[in-house]
Amino acid sequence: MQRTTRRSDLPLPAARRSPDSTAAVLRAVLDHGPIARSSIARATRLSAATVSGIAASLQERGLVREVPEAVVRPGIGRPHVPLDVDSAAVGVIGVHIAVPRATVALLNLRGRVLVRHQDPHGRRDPQSVLAAVADRVAAIRRDHGRRRRILGLGLATGGWVDGVNGTVVEHPVLGWRDVPVAATLSAATRLPVRVDSNSRALLRAEQLLGRVAGDARRSAVQIFVGNVVDVAFATGGVIHQGPRSAAGAVAHLPVEGCAEPCSCGRIGCLQAAVGERALVRRALAAGLIERPDIHAVVDAALAGSAGAVALLEERARRVGRAAALLLDLFDPDVLLVSEAGANRVPGCLAALRAEVAAWSSAGADMTTTVHPSSFPENVLAVAGGAVALDQVYADPSI
Repeated sequence: MQRTTRRSDLPLPAARRSPDSTAAVLRAVLDHGPIARSSIARATRLSAATVSGIAASLQERGLVREVPEAVVRPGIGRPHVPLDVDSAAVGVIGVHIAVPRATVALLNLRGRVLVRHQDPHGRRDPQSVLAAVADRVAAIRRDHGRRRRILGLGLATGGWVDGVNGTVVEHPVLGWRDVPVAATLSAATRLPVRVDSNSRALLRAEQLLGRVAGDARRSAVQIFVGNVVDVAFATGGVIHQGPRSAAGAVAHLPVEGCAEPCSCGRIGCLQAAVGERALVRRALAAGLIERPDIHAVVDAALAGSAGAVALLEERARRVGRAAALLLDLFDPDVLLVSEAGANRVPGCLAALRAEVAAWSSAGADMTTTVHPSSFPENVLAVAGGAVALDQVYADPSI
């Protein structure tokens, strides 16, 4: 008896495929790859024919590839050749603008940093910084673009960032105001450019690529502590922006017992208390380091300097108090902390968790709720790259 082919069994033409369906297939490959098409169909609840059509399109664009070496053993009939994210054909550029330097990196679709450059600012005005970034991007593309198609550029920085319009509205520490970063870099690089704040960028990275990505997609709070301190929070996988893209501004939360002056004119704001500039200044004054750099403090601590460890643990405890407030306020599945000590120095994470437990009334299990960054060695590069990768995985048809 001849089988009648139903319209629902036919693969959708490329023009009619839903961007959401295409994104769902690519995300399933990211999460579970190498994965067979039949397993993708079950995970996404799409028909096998639709998955096959989308997979073929993703292969044509270099986003996924077949992995015959991942076939466990041949069975009866045609073997199911799994698909995986193609880590060699395409990539994104990640840029992070910090107060002392710019980080520019090349990342593959799994967020692995392939090339990274950190360049101190010659001058801090937006024109000079962005011109230097564009030059570095051009050099990376010159060296690696022949082998890898670049899909876009993502940029993360501190302060008030309007990701919708691609603008740094205000970065008080750098002295930037109303800088059209996306338009400037897009004109200079001829790449699609997206921008976001440090914390929102890192939360996107955790949702896409992190160790607790599943929890982060349900509900999460992300704290970023550098020269700038900011926060992002998400529920149901959606990161809250606010009507003015100003959500997460915690720099001026008051910190009890802190006498550090803040740039806003007050005393004891969170950013003044835990920001890198104050920590580095104290380390220099104590003779613990020879250069004014947070990496020098971390290196000294890892080399056994009790003074450097004490400074970092003290900062971790102060961050823990702020984290406790956020934990009680949002009650997230996970609270993620990107802070140099908690990320890299043994003892700092424990000190931070202990402080959260002491100050929080939520009753959360600290070991399953409070986590350091999933990217301790490449926080800044991954932050910028995640802004671009988030767009790739949200709409692979672009």
